[in-house]
Amino acid sequence: MFAKVTSLGLSGLAGYVVQVEADLSSGLPQFTLVGLPDSAVKESSERVRSAVKNLHYPWPSSRITINLAPADVRKTGPVYDLPLLVGLLAAQGVLPVPAPHQAFLGELGLDGTLRPVTGVLPMALAAVTLGVTELFLPAENAAEAAEAAGLTVYPARMASDVVRHLCGEEAITPATPGGFDEAGTWLGPDMADVRGQAEARRALEIAAAGGHNLLLVGPPGTGKSMLAKRLPGILPPLTYEEALETSAIYSVAGLLPAGGGLLKERPFRSPHHSVSAAAIAGGGSTPRPGEVSLAHNGVLFLDELPEFSRDTLEVLRQPLEDGVVTVSRVHGSARYPCRFMLAAAMNPCKCGYLGHPTRECTCTPSAVEQYRRRISGPLLDRIDLHVEAMPVEYEALAAETGGESSAAIRARVTAARKVQQARCKDLPGVRCNAQLPGAALRRYCRMTPSAEKILRAAFERLGYSARAYDRILRVARTIADLDGSEQLDAAHLSEALQYRTLDRKMIR
Repeated sequence: MFAKVTSLGLSGLAGYVVQVEADLSSGLPQFTLVGLPDSAVKESSERVRSAVKNLHYPWPSSRITINLAPADVRKTGPVYDLPLLVGLLAAQGVLPVPAPHQAFLGELGLDGTLRPVTGVLPMALAAVTLGVTELFLPAENAAEAAEAAGLTVYPARMASDVVRHLCGEEAITPATPGGFDEAGTWLGPDMADVRGQAEARRALEIAAAGGHNLLLVGPPGTGKSMLAKRLPGILPPLTYEEALETSAIYSVAGLLPAGGGLLKERPFRSPHHSVSAAAIAGGGSTPRPGEVSLAHNGVLFLDELPEFSRDTLEVLRQPLEDGVVTVSRVHGSARYPCRFMLAAAMNPCKCGYLGHPTRECTCTPSAVEQYRRRISGPLLDRIDLHVEAMPVEYEALAAETGGESSAAIRARVTAARKVQQARCKDLPGVRCNAQLPGAALRRYCRMTPSAEKILRAAFERLGYSARAYDRILRVARTIADLDGSEQLDAAHLSEALQYRTLDRKMIR
């Protein structure tokens, strides 16, 4: 007796079809699972055995062979429990053999309950293109799977619900998409809470409008972390496409809220400075998304930047440049998107009070230089805006009202982003000025003679790299977009250049 059941697997964010083949043959009772399973998959036999018996279905007293095809791809996780149970029952004739367009996912409890699994959203999205039209899975995973257009999702809380549906005894009501509001409101911390720091607020608005990386430098207590935590609130709301991309990564990582659908807000990741390079880029024995991928379409905030290990910081260089990271391990490799905004904060020196108007710095010049050199020149070159946050005056702190609200700033940022998207509609994958390729910069960053003169003088006097030159143009382009100007003038270039002043201090 033989039965074949369709399931799904995941390699990185790419889903693929897994055929669960169940064969019952004569011989001594034995359960054999083949097809390159990992330890979690091998344990499926005991979970399925207990679930079948506790649901009062017959367990075959024969030799059982289960094959997970394709056999040359490692299978991971407990997602194959449900298709394995369905295959065994179908091989015995307890239920009809499911059609190839019906797929099954889910972990089994010993009593037959279905428990949620990770990676359902990218598997559901891939299933549509692979010819699957019906998907049976745990009820907690139904909301994210229902976002895959063209796929009928059947949520079940017990394996017996799936069996009764397949036997035509009691149909399962399909899940419906939860809907997505692209004009969602920000409910997090508000920029109105920030007192003073006009220059830093302006830099954050420019960074948000163009998707630029940002470094805040200043003494302790000047509001650097406070400002960074409010950056997601002034970014444009997630589009449906961005929400799908980001939610797929969180689904693989097992970080989607239970029973929830797509993410509604841009991610904000803030790892501790003790984080390893593998945790930043992604890794493990089986490749998993790291912090750079979890921050995709959002913000990665690194507080106390020089306290991170050198290896950890250097890992950021390639993701910042390419917007994608490839994680290679013994058991395979995975490719994850990681287009994020880097927001970093640091003190000007070890004690933190270099340049403070009222407190004296206790660091020696060599200690200051050593502290600053913890950030390499190539990494600093990839940060578009360097902002010095100075102590806030008493009058600003004591004021009854703060600055502009996040909603007001967000409106201007969103308008600037729409201009950029219209300009770059013919450039695939480009959503903001920070992503403009070098070839397009010359076309979209036309300068007035006075602006070009300023940039030339700065380039020759300060010795900027070619990368810094491109990033200055991108920032100037964003400033011009906020100003409603199509051409870059002297004011736009001058403001963009003032955000590169730390190059000399940090490198030389």
